[in-house]
Amino acid sequence: MRHAKRGAGFSLLEMLVAMAILGLSLGALYQATSGATRNVRSAEKYAYGVELARSLIAEHAVVGADGYAGQGETEGGFLWRVEARPAAEGNGSLAAGAVQDIAVTVSWTDGSKARQVVLNSVVAGERRE
Repeated sequence: MRHAKRGAGFSLLEMLVAMAILGLSLGALYQATSGATRNVRSAEKYAYGVELARSLIAEHAVVGADGYAGQGETEGGFLWRVEARPAAEGNGSLAAGAVQDIAVTVSWTDGSKARQVVLNSVVAGERRE
């Protein structure tokens, strides 16, 4: 009868092993969750950088015939730079500066890493009068 009572519960050693396994499992889940959160934040910043660059290209859809250069910073810490230069002359049917190559660079820091997006396009140049 005494022997049957001892086998009914867990021993202290079994409880310690179970608690150690539970602690390791919770630690792994915490790391996975924090990694996913970090990835979401990084993706949001990247998407914002791309949209900022696209809006800057749209804002500078027409630039002076000699080109344009400008830069700035957003409230969120995104640095941007716009550079437009007359495109290389092709067949001579267009006036000089009528077509501009534009490059928009948006950079930011993500934790300890520097990130950057560069978009290149072609925009119209204003006529010289």
